[in-house]
Amino acid sequence: MILDIMQLGEPVLRKKCKPVEKVDAELESFVQDMIVTMNDAEGVGLAAPQVGADIRLAIVDTSHDPECVSFFKVNGEDAKMEDYMPLIFINPELELSGPHENEMEGCLSIQEIRAKVKRKSIVKATLPQLDGSVLVVETDGLCSRAIQHEVDHLNGILFTDRISSTTKARLKRKLKNLAETKWEYPSQREDA
Repeated sequence: MILDIMQLGEPVLRKKCKPVEKVDAELESFVQDMIVTMNDAEGVGLAAPQVGADIRLAIVDTSHDPECVSFFKVNGEDAKMEDYMPLIFINPELELSGPHENEMEGCLSIQEIRAKVKRKSIVKATLPQLDGSVLVVETDGLCSRAIQHEVDHLNGILFTDRISSTTKARLKRKLKNLAETKWEYPSQREDA
């Protein structure tokens, strides 16, 4: 089922999400709906608050572009990124390293806006899985950026919070208008 993607101005996007305490059939079904929703929206990541749930759960899938990283390790071993996508995780912990890179980002919850965001180039992410196992993923490039972006969502941080003050000033009116727009979600339309 395609879920409604919350847009700028929705309070859930600004919440620090609660840890996932229990994995059950309902949560697993929710994850499948998140994957369908992310793919339908042509995104590379989606966090639970973006679909209205304030829990520490996110998915990332950068497998459409295997060349988007220069390395991908799982539990200390070289791995094929595509073998782990979509990467589904709960209650993540990140260690960031490497130089900062300033790259373009967008967000399914802030349509119409793309801007350069400065982030550390390398992430070492401890990612508990739904089955109770834990993956430690080390990577760079788009995958690193997507993991950082989705974990920001779990902390109530939007990518626009990380853009330069000059860019913020330039986008101020547009962001204000987007935040005040009352979005009509597909499930609310009569033709849905």
